[in-house]
Amino acid sequence: MTDHAFAASAMDAHSPKSVYCFSVHAAAEPDVMPRVLELFAKRNLVPASWHSTVANGLRGYEELQIDIQVQQLETKVAEHIARCLRQIIHVNAVLTSEKGYSNSALSA
Repeated sequence: MTDHAFAASAMDAHSPKSVYCFSVHAAAEPDVMPRVLELFAKRNLVPASWHSTVANGLRGYEELQIDIQVQQLETKVAEHIARCLRQIIHVNAVLTSEKGYSNSALSA
């Protein structure tokens, strides 16, 4: 196995400390939060972190901002959840990122 192939396979096998982050921006409607949470619950996932706030949106309307972090999530599952989040009524945008840790931080 070449160094590149090894590095690629190592990147695919995410460390248990990797965290997927979802940032959901939606209209401040009462049905948005349970619909968002349902996508994780039906996959038997409990977010490691959930923070929501209502803020003034760009057009002067109130906007619900939800930041969710989930540990030990496969990339394909995270991408599917993001696509599903984007289809929820009142959701305007969904941003995603993966938070990882260097090998030196993992061994500390």
